[in-house]
Amino acid sequence: MIKIAIAYGEKLFVQLLEGFFKRERHVQCLFTAQNGKELLNQIKKSHQLPDLILLDLKMQDMEGIKLVEILRENYPQVKYLLMSSHYKKSFTGHILKMGANALIPKEISLDHLLNAIQSVHNKGYYFIEEQIDTLRAQIKPHTPKPKFVTQDEFTEREKQILQLLCEQYTAKEIAEKLYISRRTVEGHKDNLFAKTGARNLAGLVIYAIQNQLINYNNLSTSSNNCLH
Repeated sequence: MIKIAIAYGEKLFVQLLEGFFKRERHVQCLFTAQNGKELLNQIKKSHQLPDLILLDLKMQDMEGIKLVEILRENYPQVKYLLMSSHYKKSFTGHILKMGANALIPKEISLDHLLNAIQSVHNKGYYFIEEQIDTLRAQIKPHTPKPKFVTQDEFTEREKQILQLLCEQYTAKEIAEKLYISRRTVEGHKDNLFAKTGARNLAGLVIYAIQNQLINYNNLSTSSNNCLH
């Protein structure tokens, strides 16, 4: 059972989603909100923390990505799926960098939405095919050629930190989680960038996924032309 919460600025849309999830056996909607402030209050009052929060990219009181930043400070274990009628594939890199797990257009089908929720919950990410192309384009030019490092050439600590980076933990959170200094985490990050040839976190995530360096199934193209 995937426990979710919904924060979206359109009341009717929220009601439609809530009704849809009530009919689903594997998804339970704990609560809903129409703005960021209401969502923060609902989380504090709730006896259960959602596994995933479906967020409006642009609400009246604050942008969804800003809300993700606030939430991740206190609830890093929760996953965040942004949805918007203002969707643009070019937003993908920034959305991931700021801590969200996926970005999808509001116009997708309900089955597609359910598929995205399940993928984010199980794997940590959900990509539409065009978003993968955008991420590749957003990686800085003149990226060094990969050194074709095998799994054996990464230390256990590097693999551990790579996994946590791909799960959207910050260096500070990783340091606290592993009981090491932030400087040590940054040192391991530098080693990962050097070994993989990646120039930024998006490149590191793509490298890790493509080379099966993290606990994540290979991306595959589904019948609805999405990578998940």
